[in-house]
Amino acid sequence: MSEDPLFALSASHGPARQPSLLQGFPARAGTGPALAETNPVARVVIESPLPHLDRPFDYSVPAELDDAALPGVRVKVRFSGQELNGYVVDRVVSSEGGHSLSPLLKVVSPLQVLPPSMLELASNLAARYAGTLSDVLRTAIPPRVARLEKMFLAGDAIGDDPVETPGVAQNSPAASPAHAAWGSYTNGASYLRHLASGGSPRAVLTALKGFGPTAWPELVASAVAAVRSSGRGAVVVVPDYRDLDRMEAALLAVLPAEDVARLTADDGPTPRYRSYLRLLSGSAKVAVGTRSAAYAPVQDLGLVACWDDGDDLHIDQRAPYAHTREILLLRSEQESAAFLGAAHSRSTELQRLIDVAWAVPVEAPRSVVRANTARVLNTADSFEQERDPLARIARLPGAAWRAAKEGLERGPVLVQVARAGYAPSLVCETCREPARCTHCQGPLAVAGQSAPPQCRWCSVPAPDWRCRSCGGVRLRKGASGVLRTAEELGRAFPGKTVVTSSGDQVKASVNDSHALVVATVGAEPVAPGGYAAALLLDGNSLLRRENLRAGEDTVRRWFNAAALVRPADEGGLVVVTADDTTAAGALVRWDPAGYAARELSLRQELHLPPAVRIASVTGQRADVVHFTESLARDIQLRTVGPAPVILAEVQREASRTPGQDHDAEVRTLFFIPYGQAAHATRTMRATKAASAAKRTSGPVQLRLDGVDVL
Repeated sequence: MSEDPLFALSASHGPARQPSLLQGFPARAGTGPALAETNPVARVVIESPLPHLDRPFDYSVPAELDDAALPGVRVKVRFSGQELNGYVVDRVVSSEGGHSLSPLLKVVSPLQVLPPSMLELASNLAARYAGTLSDVLRTAIPPRVARLEKMFLAGDAIGDDPVETPGVAQNSPAASPAHAAWGSYTNGASYLRHLASGGSPRAVLTALKGFGPTAWPELVASAVAAVRSSGRGAVVVVPDYRDLDRMEAALLAVLPAEDVARLTADDGPTPRYRSYLRLLSGSAKVAVGTRSAAYAPVQDLGLVACWDDGDDLHIDQRAPYAHTREILLLRSEQESAAFLGAAHSRSTELQRLIDVAWAVPVEAPRSVVRANTARVLNTADSFEQERDPLARIARLPGAAWRAAKEGLERGPVLVQVARAGYAPSLVCETCREPARCTHCQGPLAVAGQSAPPQCRWCSVPAPDWRCRSCGGVRLRKGASGVLRTAEELGRAFPGKTVVTSSGDQVKASVNDSHALVVATVGAEPVAPGGYAAALLLDGNSLLRRENLRAGEDTVRRWFNAAALVRPADEGGLVVVTADDTTAAGALVRWDPAGYAARELSLRQELHLPPAVRIASVTGQRADVVHFTESLARDIQLRTVGPAPVILAEVQREASRTPGQDHDAEVRTLFFIPYGQAAHATRTMRATKAASAAKRTSGPVQLRLDGVDVL
């Protein structure tokens, strides 16, 4: 695997074969059990988040556990006076520590749930993110369900699926509209042929449609069917359960049901573990699911695919905070599998892979784009401004109102808004200062038309609120949420049905009735026949967020919504209400690739991610400073900080008790060139482990490539 420019990883990132400095507690001489005759020493990775315990420990293997204590099984061991769970990763002749060893206490299950390929992947991933192997395995391997294991080991069926019949599909993939649609994309037909012939091509697909028989789930399913025709398996990962349902249905349309295993924590531990065992045994060859499915133990892996890698749901919120895209890229390299990154837009990370010629773009020519996409109108352009001078300040400009009125005559109309709730932010009517809670300083909001204002953080009502800046007592809405927008549209279009999709009431689909569908970004339902029109409101609010990726993320959300609208020759129209920016221009031209290339070029010029890697260290000031100084002894990196994580909180505390050093969290950022990434992550990992072992400072949170820190 090349270190630069793709992953900044090398073989040295794997677990080093080094003497175990801390072995299991020595057994008393002459009192230990009889040991296994062959390879009597088991190397065990224990389940512990402590970074200084992130190494294999040696234990002796009692004779009665010889047949069961194989590499990959779950075991119980004694460590520091406690019984801990762990995994056997190897069996060797002798220990290199020179100590007598404590025996394995128990083999929890003889099932080898940790195959060698997963161990290698988890080790490389822990190294890439400067995390621990135990943290990765916690996500990769589902919790054990003993009943299923007993059935599996006894040879009984563990599900309702029949025995696999290789090569038999429900429908012929080659006859599907999606298979033919690949031919309309540049490099599309050759990519499928390469997959079917047993090759491992790497591509970035910019899909045009989000509904109908040639939508993105059908395109990805067609690629999976091609790789299955070569006898190999596949892994497909999507952001959420709505995409998962669509993707699973598309796969079942071209593959036998017994060939597909669904992996998601939302289904519960039993279905998830059943699917894991089916993949582990080889009875299923295609894994489809959310984040954790990226680790699925598919045998003879031929393709890894990720849909919409820019969605932040692909980021694990637990250490080591790995991204699905990076997991699949590592698997592609490690197992020589094909890669497919697909989306309606294009992330700067995937654009970088194209720029370095690691992957080829699969995108439609302009003639195909014009024939399959809606017409896009920006209310902030000069022509619309001349027709409607108030369009720039109106939340629903005249062009958007006309598009909704005309669209409702032909079918459903989608309205995308930025915020959930009714009035998610309030301001003082006199001075326009944000209204804050007097108890916790959280933002005030209104849940309904007649509801009193209350804090969004602590939920304390604020009926007697008074502005700290001017003393005013009257509030006004700082922003309108999805419920307020639906209420206003209901009055503007009397007699029309208004459907909302947001928060915990997200709808996966709507019918083709003539209704207004008001949804927050990312919660847009799919209409089977496509929307007649779409209004993308609050564009400026999305673009003005204080985040490096605000523009990139806004473009992604716009394209995801616009792809649900009918083509222009069928009357499809998308109206975006945002200032005439580069992002809006990319949508008007339907050019996500051009926007990604421009954004990446700017990031490279400024040495910002993904042109470089970034690491953030968060914690108490003394601990962060200690970590930074320890790291600086081994490597010199561009550093920013330490700075308070929540500046407003620090300022408030300082104003209350001047002259005191407040114990607020701070953060230091490290910008890492790819050429130094392998050494830097290795050093960070070692520094964190040494600090934890010596207890020279308190713990810090170490994150690499976090998208929310800039």
